[in-house]
Amino acid sequence: MKNYDLIIAGGGASGLAAAIEAGRRGLTVAILERLPRVGKKILVTGNGRCNISNRDFKTHSYRNADFARNVFENFDLQSTVDFFKSIGLLLADDGEGRLYPMSNTAAGVLDLLRGECERLGVDTVCDCRVTDIRQKDGGFVVNGAYRARAVVIACGGCASPVHGSDGSGFELLKKLGHRIVPPVPSLVQLVAAEGVTKQLKGLRCSAKISIKTGAGVIAASQGEILFTDYGVSGIAAMEVSGSVSELFAGKPDAKCSACLDLAPELSMEEISEFIIGRIKASPGSELETLLVGILPKGVARCVCKKAVGLPLNSRIADLNMDDIRSVAEQIKSFELPLKGTKGFAQAQVSRGGADVTEFDKTTLESLKIKNLYACGEVLDVDGGCGGFNLQWAWSSGRACARAAAEKIKSKE
Repeated sequence: MKNYDLIIAGGGASGLAAAIEAGRRGLTVAILERLPRVGKKILVTGNGRCNISNRDFKTHSYRNADFARNVFENFDLQSTVDFFKSIGLLLADDGEGRLYPMSNTAAGVLDLLRGECERLGVDTVCDCRVTDIRQKDGGFVVNGAYRARAVVIACGGCASPVHGSDGSGFELLKKLGHRIVPPVPSLVQLVAAEGVTKQLKGLRCSAKISIKTGAGVIAASQGEILFTDYGVSGIAAMEVSGSVSELFAGKPDAKCSACLDLAPELSMEEISEFIIGRIKASPGSELETLLVGILPKGVARCVCKKAVGLPLNSRIADLNMDDIRSVAEQIKSFELPLKGTKGFAQAQVSRGGADVTEFDKTTLESLKIKNLYACGEVLDVDGGCGGFNLQWAWSSGRACARAAAEKIKSKE
């Protein structure tokens, strides 16, 4: 049986960060990874560029933000910048607060993380699914073949299982007595009612999206919207997808819609005044050209078609005040009935996971089992697009590794 100070179940972003932190603090470390290679999911983050962090992460509305904030106090942005610099990676700001590797390649990030693990003597055991963790003699026996003084669960969630996250970490923690908040897909595309967006496929616009139910608005975001043949994608749509997933979880007949404000900078009155001005200036223009000055042409055509019972080749001079108001209302509230989301297969992260009230908010040690830690997506913490989830992975992985190292070293 192989003996280690620390065994890390999962070789994703948080697991690799934990391994490096623990190795630098003098622990013998092994990563047990179910895939043939560690870090596969890192390669697809940030569209292959790896959005490592975001300057605004401390004020970001993470799920269980107060819990996450305790970790960020000790492992903040500068700590992350220094960490990556120490392994040979420089970061660059894209001008909107998102931090990327200066090389703009996720593959380079993974190469350097793996290289540092090798330099520190971390044993990486791939094609090794962790299925059994048992307490023994003050430590743990993993899969009946590895002994460790401490264990970190860093298996990720359920999102994008082809890249390594299959929910196995939840099962491990459940077997060890932890409560799991049922996971749902987040940062995932929204699926609309059959056929309602096909005519808009491929069009992009900047909009505010609100998810509405009979009880009111349950989530909202603003940014890019991409229309697809099945529904909507884009950052703004994905930001609200976790709430949609929660609504449909176990309730496939749930009712909600995505309400798009296609011109959030303009009020209803300003849009109406714009339309009246267009009619006065060019009364002979066709209806399909009415809104091309403020919306993409395809979206403009669709709005006019939904709002007005006239052919698109009608003269805009034929519009009456009710028509004008109807067009303005469609721009401010373009409604798409939803059927759900694209699910875990397409999701970037899971919402849900191990109940954070059962873990120390600074060390991430289990409050139920001594020397058991959890980090990254397996905990019930998630954020929006823009590097927020990777920042949580780096910070939480390093936090539990430092705590484990300090505890182990204090007993030597």
